[in-house]
Amino acid sequence: MSHEPVLQAERLVKIYRTDSVETPALRGVDLVIQKGEFTAVAGPSGSGKSTLLHLLGGLDKPTSGEVFLEGKPLSKLHPEALARLRLKKIGFVFQAYNLIPVLTVLENTAFVLELQGVPYRERIKRARAILAELGIEKYADQYPHRLSGGEQQRVAVARAVVGEPAVVLADEPTANLDGENSRALIDLMRRLNETRGTTFLFATHDMRLLDRVNRLLTLEDGRITSDRRQA
Repeated sequence: MSHEPVLQAERLVKIYRTDSVETPALRGVDLVIQKGEFTAVAGPSGSGKSTLLHLLGGLDKPTSGEVFLEGKPLSKLHPEALARLRLKKIGFVFQAYNLIPVLTVLENTAFVLELQGVPYRERIKRARAILAELGIEKYADQYPHRLSGGEQQRVAVARAVVGEPAVVLADEPTANLDGENSRALIDLMRRLNETRGTTFLFATHDMRLLDRVNRLLTLEDGRITSDRRQA
């Protein structure tokens, strides 16, 4: 693992406002994610985990504070530049899979490469290679609705890593999976971390998975209360 920061948050605050009511979701979070880390953010529902990942991924803006992606402050970027940076540098895995139903598994996996402007033959080659690496190449011509939840989430992971992003952010990726599929998915991401050096940061409240990470952050009431490295 390198000591080169991929993501950095400085004094991150997020307050949601509805009418005259203010609800603080993050209360001054400082965080550095190094290249090659395999990190989980744990905490109860409502602790701010999803908010933190959305801010780190540039999907939402903080009320105050700053997020840096490979040293670039996200708040200083024009929306189009931010979208390009996200596309190239960040892979996302969501609990709802978010696969495109009218595209096959292969097409879903290659879609990010298409958006990046990778030529057709190259993106199909790379998509097939990652599907084979994840053991789901046999589903290449299937549509998402024909797959189980665990299989769909593997496709979502394939799509997230095929573009070789700087970091993959996974928001409750096992929330819709049973225990066996949850462990298999985390082990899959761990293998990609070890073989490809892919940096992972995922949010979870699934306590069964936390012994599989190298670093465990605990978020409570919008604050990081614990930062523990594990063997």
